[in-house]
Amino acid sequence: MRSTPPPSRHWDGSPITHRMRRSLQVTSDAASRLLRCSQSDRCREYGHRIEWYHRSDRRPVRLHPHELPTAQVPVGCRWDVSSGVAHPAGDGSNWCRLPHAAVCPARNTPPPLPELAGLRRSLAVRSRRLIDTGTFTPPPASADNPPSQPAVCRPARPIVQLLYVRYLAARPVDESQCVARTRRRHRCTSPLLTPDAPAGTWRLLPATATDGQLALPADVMAVYDLNCLPYAEQLRWRAQRCPQHATTPTAADLAVADFEPFDPIRHHAHIHTRLPAPARRPGPAGPARQAVRP
Repeated sequence: MRSTPPPSRHWDGSPITHRMRRSLQVTSDAASRLLRCSQSDRCREYGHRIEWYHRSDRRPVRLHPHELPTAQVPVGCRWDVSSGVAHPAGDGSNWCRLPHAAVCPARNTPPPLPELAGLRRSLAVRSRRLIDTGTFTPPPASADNPPSQPAVCRPARPIVQLLYVRYLAARPVDESQCVARTRRRHRCTSPLLTPDAPAGTWRLLPATATDGQLALPADVMAVYDLNCLPYAEQLRWRAQRCPQHATTPTAADLAVADFEPFDPIRHHAHIHTRLPAPARRPGPAGPARQAVRP
């Protein structure tokens, strides 16, 4: 029995272009099984679907999952994806990708172009439907801190120091999740900071700039210091694995570690000059050193 060959033309007579399929293989000793060129995720504030891509300098960027007409996107917000790497758009294409931050309803600033206001409103309506149906639950920080009460000092994207290198985390320290895959082929739900594992220390460290950069707006900044932990524990945090999967090297990675190398100029908005609320005590001003859990 022979299979019927695919048609060569559409119903209107236009030719059909058949793309050649490529086979992907993973070596048997690979620690990761990530074959996707992008890492799907959800917006933490509103639950929208986003895609993580790496730029040519290995820095991550969050993009809207759909392409938009280039005329509706500002020049500085146009991105293209080639071979799984995100690049600033400049090839003259009529379609491009858009950073999620430009249309996220959590941003108080208006969209850079009026054409994007409709997309932001549609995303806000979709989020409200997800909340009403119980599919998505907003982060508790927004419910615990109403406008009438002062906000709790808890960095949403803390600066973490390990192996004598500073990184910018994508989530609070106590919400950082393991990236390993379980036997049921789901992402591990265990956090990195567990009660039986040693904790880091919140410190006020000098906010030094690198050579050739301008002076920073602050002299010190709050850093979650992990250099005091054993070397194996620092490697576990860098690989973003829970204590159970840290001792299981054969477990594959189901997500990309979200620790981004910290740049004091690009990430100046995430610099905090005070320690988290549980670590602040009345006393003389100056760098405070106290081991606390975030």
